Amino acid sequence: MPTIDLTTPPPAPDGPLDALPRRVALTLPELRLVAEAAGDAPLPFDLAGPTKAPALEDRLGASRGTVEDQAYRAVLDTLHDPDESLTRRGLKTDGRVDDGLLGAVGLLATPHLALEIDVVADQVQAKAWHRQKGEAVATLSTVDGIVFELAWFPTSSWHGELARVAVIPEDLSIHESGVPHRFDVPYELADAASEALRSSRSDLLSVLVARHDGAVLDDQGTRLGTGDTGRALAALGSETRGRLRVLAADVSGEEPTVVGVVSWVLVADGWRSLTPHRVGDVARVEVRRVEPEDLAGDLAPVLAEVVR
Repeated sequence: MPTIDLTTPPPAPDGPLDALPRRVALTLPELRLVAEAAGDAPLPFDLAGPTKAPALEDRLGASRGTVEDQAYRAVLDTLHDPDESLTRRGLKTDGRVDDGLLGAVGLLATPHLALEIDVVADQVQAKAWHRQKGEAVATLSTVDGIVFELAWFPTSSWHGELARVAVIPEDLSIHESGVPHRFDVPYELADAASEALRSSRSDLLSVLVARHDGAVLDDQGTRLGTGDTGRALAALGSETRGRLRVLAADVSGEEPTVVGVVSWVLVADGWRSLTPHRVGDVARVEVRRVEPEDLAGDLAPVLAEVVR
């Protein structure tokens, strides 16, 4: 497998349309019809049939009540016949589904490298599946499990497509954050502090911080005092209003090999990456401010483990 370089922006294409991703919005019934036309290609989520909506629901991570589940099924029942709608949109001609759609769904089913991406911002959750093989990438994404975006493009354009995943919704307010732009904390302290805050036991935070006095470092490698450490951890716990998680795996063999996970959290002023590492025998976590275009760079060392 060739090396995948996500840290360098792609070179300029030869022509204005050469590297532009093609994107098509498909309803769930349309997507299933395309998959059937592509030789019954399996989709990257579990969906055995038109009455198996809860299986997709589980993959999206949403827990709906009975009323919401019925509403979801009702929406699916109101959608147009997929054969007619694809034909009307020019995506099926003379009884044959568009070759681009067939190729993209085929790539989703037979990749070498797979990314599963889960993004939450306030009450909105999106799920995306990225599949890569050779010089091509196909992606599938959805917010509601009813309408999906299917896209395909050259591997050289993957950098920009990953950045799209992490773009913060425009209607989400951004304001000053109490979380430092960068600091490094022992994993044990970060985990215990997070649990204390989740359990509404903020009174334990000062005790936990005191036990790790001098173990938290700022962006210059200077040891933070207990006060600054407590404020940083408290802000990280109280401001968190979203997450981004990417699971990377090599799926070219009979059994998928999980390579690693990239995790970000959304705080008041944007994203912070959570990067685990070790210093001697101590597990630590680096918390660092990142922008959407940094996602490819964060993924690069994970993907390097796949292609080496």
